[in-house]
Amino acid sequence: MKILLAVDGSSYTQRMLAHVAAHPEQFGPAPEYTIYTAITPIPPHATHFLDRTTMDDHYRDAAEEVLRPIRAFAAQKGWNAEDAYGVGPAAEEIAAFAATGRYDMIVMGTHGHSALGNLVLGSVASGVLARCTAPVLLIR
Repeated sequence: MKILLAVDGSSYTQRMLAHVAAHPEQFGPAPEYTIYTAITPIPPHATHFLDRTTMDDHYRDAAEEVLRPIRAFAAQKGWNAEDAYGVGPAAEEIAAFAATGRYDMIVMGTHGHSALGNLVLGSVASGVLARCTAPVLLIR
């Protein structure tokens, strides 16, 4: 089973990873995990003052800050995992990456706001749910 673990490095990500580690039966025998994070893009007005190499280095460093500890956790658990990142609005990036990779399930942490709060404020989890055809497991 191909599982996309959408992460941002927050305490919600930590709870989600703890759930995945505690409940391996939910992911079938020998799951293949991809750990994915979306990096907020540099505002367009600022990109005029930066060269492409500087921006790419920034994005790579920001992704590495999130992915490094999760990569270590996955290795400690013995998971078959790779990692990747994208640059852009999180919900859009996660959904696009999930569609391209043809994942069987997307797992992500959520803040657990009320339904009314999500309607008014929106959220990454709501955006992913709206855009994806694969099942999404939200861990609160």
